[in-house]
Amino acid sequence: MDDHANAHLSRHPHSTSTHLADSLDELAAQITPADSPNLALYREMLATVARMAQADRNRWDAKIMLQTLREMERAFSVLDRFRHRRKVTVFGSARTQPGHPVYALARDLGATLARYDLMAITGAGGGIMAAVHEGAGLDHSLGFNITLPFEQSANATMQGSDNLLSFHFFFLRKLFFVKEADALVLCPGGFGTLDEALEVITLIQTGKSPLVPVILLDEPDGTFWQGLLDYIQQNLDSNGYILASDMNLLHLVHGAEEAAEEIARFYANFHSSRWMKDRFVIRMRHALTNEALSELNQRFSDLCKTGEIQQLSSSEEPEAAELRDLPRLVFTFTGRSAGRLRELLDLINLPQHWQA
Repeated sequence: MDDHANAHLSRHPHSTSTHLADSLDELAAQITPADSPNLALYREMLATVARMAQADRNRWDAKIMLQTLREMERAFSVLDRFRHRRKVTVFGSARTQPGHPVYALARDLGATLARYDLMAITGAGGGIMAAVHEGAGLDHSLGFNITLPFEQSANATMQGSDNLLSFHFFFLRKLFFVKEADALVLCPGGFGTLDEALEVITLIQTGKSPLVPVILLDEPDGTFWQGLLDYIQQNLDSNGYILASDMNLLHLVHGAEEAAEEIARFYANFHSSRWMKDRFVIRMRHALTNEALSELNQRFSDLCKTGEIQQLSSSEEPEAAELRDLPRLVFTFTGRSAGRLRELLDLINLPQHWQA
């Protein structure tokens, strides 16, 4: 975001009343729990609404903002119940029929994810979406439906369930597909599936979304995704439109068990990541040996703007209790090679690199 945009967002509401800023402070304090670290954020949200009201935008703009805030707040509330569970977003064609081999594969995927105690997220429609939820069962399913002018019903597993969310805006639905995903599995599909595949990779490649496994699932001997990978290799990689290491962000598999195993490997030691001011933090379940840390610094020095990769035994910043004591790697990440970062994560996930 440029400086002009930042200045626009941080400007104070103007008013003939000298008490407006104080009123916003007072209201934020009244409605926010006393121990919340988010008080300043909520105050800025109130100030944003105040600026909108003072400008008295046209009714369509105001309705978009209201609908967006309502949908996001409701989604946060519903999904809070599942915040400690790993989730996998699955994309694929809504037109795949029950007799198709890929339908059976998607149903097997849902059952396998449930066996690994992973929740399956889909758009809650038919085809691949119905098959995944059919296999996973309701307790391991979340559905993000879209409200359309014509009849749009959820599949049989999700219909009428508390695990179903309906969105008015496609962009919010897409946001939650990615935000809630600890992994993404893409089954064969049409334009929408290809759009989702490329958008997810773009978000990860540019650092706008955390690095998670992106798995291309096809039936045994299927060529749907291999054709796309060949195209990317021959036309994007060879022409320098992407980094060669970006290919590490996609993993092709030909079975449900293989997909689940790939997700399990990704989280064997890696827990999560975050930016802490100008430093990048990788949380782990197991500390690394000194030899492994030395290897990281030799092989991945290109990921550091300055200095080297350090290992800490706990957080230097305030964090949730369940995260505070996790060992972590900290470095000044360039943010420019998610594919190389994936290589680093693959290395720390190898058990031979963990401290006993």
